[in-house]
Amino acid sequence: MTGAGITALVAAGVTFQTANASEPATPEPRLLSALAAGKLGSTLGEDLGADAAGIYYDAQSKSLVVNVLDEAAAKTVEAAGAEARLVQNSLAELTSARTTLKKDATIPGTAWVTDPTTNKVVVTADRTVSAAEWAKLTKVVEGLGAKAELQRSKGEFKPLVAGGDAITGGGGRCSLGFNVVKGGEPYFLTAGHCTESISTWSDSSGAEIGTNETSSFPGDDYGLVKYTAEVAHPSEVNLYNGSTQAITGAAEATVGMKVTRSGSTTQVHDGTVTGLDATVNYGNGDIVNGLIQTDVCAEPGDSGGSLFSGGSAIGLTSGGSGDCTSGGETFFQPVTEALSATGTQIG
Repeated sequence: MTGAGITALVAAGVTFQTANASEPATPEPRLLSALAAGKLGSTLGEDLGADAAGIYYDAQSKSLVVNVLDEAAAKTVEAAGAEARLVQNSLAELTSARTTLKKDATIPGTAWVTDPTTNKVVVTADRTVSAAEWAKLTKVVEGLGAKAELQRSKGEFKPLVAGGDAITGGGGRCSLGFNVVKGGEPYFLTAGHCTESISTWSDSSGAEIGTNETSSFPGDDYGLVKYTAEVAHPSEVNLYNGSTQAITGAAEATVGMKVTRSGSTTQVHDGTVTGLDATVNYGNGDIVNGLIQTDVCAEPGDSGGSLFSGGSAIGLTSGGSGDCTSGGETFFQPVTEALSATGTQIG
């Protein structure tokens, strides 16, 4: 839970140098933070159009890597201070592969995400997927050739809800995501699968603090709760060590970005964004699209909790597999989408 009061996603890198020493050397990629790399990536994506085939952040070299389809696009990338990488599959081809998966392989317990580091759509099946379903998945993925790959998860994809305390209601427990403002009034964001089943929220002491304003699940996974009690609602995330992280705005995730998650069950854990625009099938018809995939662990009760990078809000905990003992993957609703859809802002 966030709150004190309630403190709330190779060909080798291309240089295009020739043996002719009279030609200028390829510019070295600029050193960038993950947030700055994301902004540059958005700009280059617009400039390159269909010639861009995905981006990711290389945290070790602190550089933006842009997948491209030809050398002309690579020169544009390098001139902007990023690293160009020639790949085989265009974004249109990867999108077509995802369409095929949706049509022929919509199976509970599966997820797929476009991975710019492999230039493929990575399909994951959890432990609930049967042998017959696995065979069906294998056939579909093999039919996509070099555009997709299939892997198995030891865990089970599920929304992370549990009974207990934190922000509670109706016998369920979730975690507060971020405090926001709408029309000068205080609200908070949490997971939509939480607000779908719980309409009135209390804090860990049992005192009522808010009621639902907006809920979106499945499809998306965000919920907006309006404060009904006079409680503190600073724009902060609880770090569970006696301190907090101030949140000053929201940002888009970038593959390779280092992120931190805070939640009421497992508290604070770090990791990396491993994919964007993930589709996850939690079963029972609950399919969520456009999620951020990470290698950060989470457990039941962490749902709705904060994903952030420094002072920037990034996501709201949706679900995943595994736990914080054995590890796993967790998916997050992008905060920027939730803010836009609810007409709110960080504050």
